[in-house]
Amino acid sequence: MKIAESWLREWVSPDLDTEELGHQLTMLGHEVDGIEFAGDDIADIVIAEVVSASKHPDADKLSLCKVDDGSGELIDVVCGAPNVVQGMKVPFARLGVKLPDGTELRKVKIRGITSYGMLCSAVEIGLGNESDGIVSLPLDAKVGSSLIEFLGLPDAIFDLDLTPNRGDCFSVLGIARDVSALTGTDLKDSSVMAVVATIEDTQPVELVEPVGCPRFAGRVVRGIDAAAKSPIWITERLRRSGLRAISPVVDITNFVMLELGQPLHAYDFSLLQGPIRPRMAKAGESVTLLDEKIVELNDDTMVVTDDSGPIGIAGIMGGLTTAVTDSTTDVFFEAALWPQDVMAGRARTYGMHTDASMRFERGVDPAGQARAIERATELLIEIAGGAAGPLCDASVAEFMPTRSDITLRRDQLSRLLGVTIDDTEIERILSGLTMTVVAISDGWIVSPPSHRFDIAIEADLIEEVVRIHGYDSIPETTSFSQAPLQTVTESKVDLEQVATTLVARDYQEVVTYSFINADANRIFTGIDSELVLSNPISLEMSVMRASLWPGMVAAAASNSARQQDRIRLFEISKSFHGKVTEHTEVVRIAGLATGPNQPEQWGATPEAVDFFDIKSDVEAILTLACGDNEISFRATEHPALQLGQSAEVIRGEVVIGIIGKLHPKIAKTYDLKRAMYLFEFDAEKMLTTTTPIAASISKFPAIRRDISVIVDDEVSVDELLAAVAASSPALIQGVKVFDIYKGAGIEAGRKSIAIGLILQETSRTLTDDDADEVMAVALKNLHDQFKGELRD
Repeated sequence: MKIAESWLREWVSPDLDTEELGHQLTMLGHEVDGIEFAGDDIADIVIAEVVSASKHPDADKLSLCKVDDGSGELIDVVCGAPNVVQGMKVPFARLGVKLPDGTELRKVKIRGITSYGMLCSAVEIGLGNESDGIVSLPLDAKVGSSLIEFLGLPDAIFDLDLTPNRGDCFSVLGIARDVSALTGTDLKDSSVMAVVATIEDTQPVELVEPVGCPRFAGRVVRGIDAAAKSPIWITERLRRSGLRAISPVVDITNFVMLELGQPLHAYDFSLLQGPIRPRMAKAGESVTLLDEKIVELNDDTMVVTDDSGPIGIAGIMGGLTTAVTDSTTDVFFEAALWPQDVMAGRARTYGMHTDASMRFERGVDPAGQARAIERATELLIEIAGGAAGPLCDASVAEFMPTRSDITLRRDQLSRLLGVTIDDTEIERILSGLTMTVVAISDGWIVSPPSHRFDIAIEADLIEEVVRIHGYDSIPETTSFSQAPLQTVTESKVDLEQVATTLVARDYQEVVTYSFINADANRIFTGIDSELVLSNPISLEMSVMRASLWPGMVAAAASNSARQQDRIRLFEISKSFHGKVTEHTEVVRIAGLATGPNQPEQWGATPEAVDFFDIKSDVEAILTLACGDNEISFRATEHPALQLGQSAEVIRGEVVIGIIGKLHPKIAKTYDLKRAMYLFEFDAEKMLTTTTPIAASISKFPAIRRDISVIVDDEVSVDELLAAVAASSPALIQGVKVFDIYKGAGIEAGRKSIAIGLILQETSRTLTDDDADEVMAVALKNLHDQFKGELRD
């Protein structure tokens, strides 16, 4: 929220300069993201009057203006603004003046005619983003006077990052209350004098569903001047708060919302049909909103209705059928109480976010509706005239929010803060926060004000005390505690070691959202998640993920779209399974690789990453926990992976993960141009290990024997190696493939596999007869199991 320092100081003006005030706001918990100083760099801009305006003879879009800047002589100015007219008052930059962007004005010829200054738009003098026309000032602005004096500049604008629990602080009054409590400076009286009714007109209101609307205040104002304009002091405060001025009625509703924190809505009274009835929407109903968008209503949404049907979505946006226009002369102001639980998430359901919905979702003061109506009425009559009817303030007491008394114990406060604060100081702080405080023997009975929704338990009061007392006022103390060494286990590989291994293999760690799109979850897992969020941030984050792949592939796609050709990512996080009432969380290790298999260099030609590149990365992790003989790979099918290029990873007889190539259809969905390979493992199953057992190294030499066998293409290397190793487990210490051949001399559908056997004994030197016997058994096994033939 943006708030102007000048507006804040009208409510409370502590003896602090701008920077100190910003620091204290941050210390209060209202973090200042930045301070913008408006008007410092336009001190030389003056107010001028356009005495005449005629078309440029050589340019249809240019005007020749005679400008009076108070110097006594008319100045010729060529202007390209479409809204320049005779008699308007405008900001004027004379020759030699420097604009905020550093441009120094010089006389210049434009289509043959010399211009001696510039009539300024808002963007050119740093007072807004509008650049399609020059700024039109009120006609009572004095020619030749300083623009910044007329606008009340310079001014500092605080950009506050307010926490969601402090709905009361989304207003100037709310911030002023906290500043007053902190500094002890007097707070301006927030009460508003009641406007005396001069007509008897009223608008009937029926609270048919008080659960969703326990209070509804309103007032009719007739006969306002439709041609009236908002005064500069209102439009400037709105501008500095980030809002655009529209018309007096709309500007007043926005002004009161920013000042007091109560959103208002204004109806054209002549367009209302019958009583106003706030109620839940019915199935099939729709409403056309102020932005001309037609919305189909859900049956869990409060709407404002009259005899014609819905005329607005409660607390979010009004309807077009009863909207105030430039010709409106009769107005009905509304200030309602829409409870937080009724408003939570409703705006997001319709893809909307308004200033009103933000405040109602966080909570507004249930006692502030009548005050807001009185303030709005006062301002409207002052600006546009008119006659006010009596205030209508309908409420149902049993559905109104209440605040319970809270006991604050002196000992508990000291125990939690680690410091003793004087009773007088505690009472001053709580009273300064507009709480009612009654002393008792061991502490106080405290009654929170109606606007403090966040004060419910004793700990909340303690937080308020230390917040105002000052966190930096708590003395620093050194604590001593035992820090016993944790037991080091060898039964499980640490996840940090896995991350280090992957980083060493050129992977980069990412952290992706646990909430993902339901369609993405189905594409990558083949199942519909039952872990659906009841109030998602957006449809793109509506279910809990059952795999880490969707977020990682989206991250890779984002990097690829930004010209990153070599991408290797990993994530160690949880996936979620089951139902809401009975769910499980599994820690997973997942990764992906796409692009060249190595960085570009002069010493080698890079090749595209393939299945075996990522398989070697997986094996590097697996070797941390188990030996090669425990792991096998078995072809499988997976909805997210391409058929024929996916495999289950099996440890013993347990499937611990999967590896493969991303399915081309999914790659196309994410606009991926290169093949992508992925892996995902159950961390618990993957990283469980056993205590290492030391074994002596044989003192006797090893023998190597090589064989080349021809087998069918369908036979996997894992199966061949297992068959060979089983031929003589006592003598065969290692088996490896060193060549695979297909081509001339090998019939179609067959392949030649060259296998090396390492033979060794721990008690003697092996002979050729020993080796020949092992080779014979190995060849027999290969022939019996796979019809393998010895290649000549």
